[in-house]
Amino acid sequence: MSNEIELKLALPATMQGLLLRQPILRKAIARQSHQLINLYYDTSTLALHRRGIALRLRKQGRRWLQTVKCVGSSAAGLTTRPEWETPYGGRFDFSSVDAEVLRHWLERPKLRADIAPLFETSFRRTTWRFEPSPGCVVLLMLDRGWIAAAGRREEISEVEIELAAGDVSELFKLAHSLGERLPLVPAILSKAERGYRLFQGVQTRPQKAQTVSLAADDTPLAAFRLIALACLEHLQGNLDGALSSDDPEFIHQMRVAARRLRAALRLFAPCLPPELADALLPPLRILATRLGHARDLDVLLSEIAAPVMHALPDEPRLAALTGAVTDRQYSARAAAVHYLQSIAYSRLLLLATTQLHRAPFDAAPIAGPPDDTLAAFATGRLKRLRKKVLALAAAASVEDPVSLHQLRIGIKRLRYALEFFAPLAAGKPLLRLLLQLGLLQDELGQLNDLANAGLLLMHCAGDDPRLREAVALVGGWHASRHGALLERIPGQVKELARLKLPRLS
Repeated sequence: MSNEIELKLALPATMQGLLLRQPILRKAIARQSHQLINLYYDTSTLALHRRGIALRLRKQGRRWLQTVKCVGSSAAGLTTRPEWETPYGGRFDFSSVDAEVLRHWLERPKLRADIAPLFETSFRRTTWRFEPSPGCVVLLMLDRGWIAAAGRREEISEVEIELAAGDVSELFKLAHSLGERLPLVPAILSKAERGYRLFQGVQTRPQKAQTVSLAADDTPLAAFRLIALACLEHLQGNLDGALSSDDPEFIHQMRVAARRLRAALRLFAPCLPPELADALLPPLRILATRLGHARDLDVLLSEIAAPVMHALPDEPRLAALTGAVTDRQYSARAAAVHYLQSIAYSRLLLLATTQLHRAPFDAAPIAGPPDDTLAAFATGRLKRLRKKVLALAAAASVEDPVSLHQLRIGIKRLRYALEFFAPLAAGKPLLRLLLQLGLLQDELGQLNDLANAGLLLMHCAGDDPRLREAVALVGGWHASRHGALLERIPGQVKELARLKLPRLS
């Protein structure tokens, strides 16, 4: 058995020629290129896939190789997983699989009889071999081709950087050298996973944040790393949809992922090296701003302008204003997509992934002493955030929109922290608290959207007097909703005084 350590990066097909012209490639000690044809096998019930096993036959030249891969660890594009590769002699042979339980499972006659090819990949692989220091070997591979399954095809345009021997830092050094001139984004889906999705006809859907598995005796540093990597996967998991779909939820979820990562950096600041926040927060703010502008116009159209248009369909001024908002929305979305395709965005992802795989994270113990556990750390940080929310609630007034906005931010940070530490808390009390905070945050968010809508609509209206009249119509139509929100907010804010944190264990 060998352990494969690789960083998989998506490369726009239009950039393949530029990659081939990169000066760093001249430092390679060897280069080779060959066509690879791969057949992936599974049972009719996808039994292997459900167990995280990939079974592949690869044709390389005149030879066929059999490979068995298992689920390893994958974090924001960097993958470490066990694999067994042997020559294929016309029938599957699992005798080289030295994981006894896995080998016996694969060798069951009923399973072997049901194994059949599901999908194929065919691509040209160009490999450069680098030996940056004695004992260190890094392979850079450019794959160009396609995946085919169930009558459907997808393009392959990927860069894989594999550590054959030595320190993983050399892998990231090569990635950053290429990332200076190329928009290389860590890819979270393997070719095999893409093939299964293509075979099943799975459509790209917006992905929400997932709860990270944490334990009370984890160290805060180890917990932050897991949370931050999950935020990056949340961000990357919505990238393809944001680039290819008109569904605004993809950009919204990317914005949420960026906010959660920023929140995690603030929450764990006492145990993090200061240079980490210094490196990541500035580009994260830029990303949040680019995505936020597109999201604000999505909300302006769907929740502010469109309802009034539907209520008053025969009002031509409203139709013209809605058209102007739609034009701005398209422009904002195009700007966001352009940024997501830029080198600036890919550098952010590479930087964050690299930072989370180097000191102090690569040597941090998983569990710590009793006075330095995640449970102790989380309890202290949650108490601090609760105190801040109570102070903001005491200062909040419906006559002061700024104070309500600050309260909403405080509630959001507390809610993110509770979600991060959810595995340490009792279920029902935590769910009730998250529901209470979520409802108030949502209503404060609606107030904030209404407060900002006037200015945004006036920007869309420009100097056109008819469009400015339409803005007044929109404001009047939403007046009752705005008034109802203002009436409810004081009572909900008072309820915060009884806010009790869940017990962590």
